[in-house]
Amino acid sequence: MQSSLTEGGKKMSQTQDREITVTRVFDAPRELVWEAWTKQDHLARWWGPKGFSITTREFHAAPGGVWRFIMHGPDGTDYPNKIVFLEMEKPERIVYVASDDNEENTGQFHTTVTFAEEGKRTALTMRLLFPTPEARDFAIKEYGAIEGGRQTLDRLAALLATLS
Repeated sequence: MQSSLTEGGKKMSQTQDREITVTRVFDAPRELVWEAWTKQDHLARWWGPKGFSITTREFHAAPGGVWRFIMHGPDGTDYPNKIVFLEMEKPERIVYVASDDNEENTGQFHTTVTFAEEGKRTALTMRLLFPTPEARDFAIKEYGAIEGGRQTLDRLAALLATLS
């Protein structure tokens, strides 16, 4: 559970300076959005910003499971990735640690994804928590993390439209 504090009458998270939060409401039922997040063939069709593709090397979507993949950038650059799933509470929540698959770099950020049912729609929230404010700022500046998150969820919306 996230703790908070009050400053000048405003409620603030104690981790706010280390977070990136991206939200989106999808015109798709929660079970379908969950499936798009947990099925390898669906992930291959939407994961990553516009122009990126992925090649999965290992995939086991379960607590303790690992997803290793290469993100291929539009400029031809390859980005190794490793996700270790910590929690999977179908169809409500996925928690994972993401890194660049370098064994010496054990975790670049911790992500919690929640899926809230809104009638026939699904409100998704991704909360990325970095170890330091500097690490968060680096991801924003060097990797375009905020815009990349938006583009990735745009691609998910496009996939969901074909599945509904």
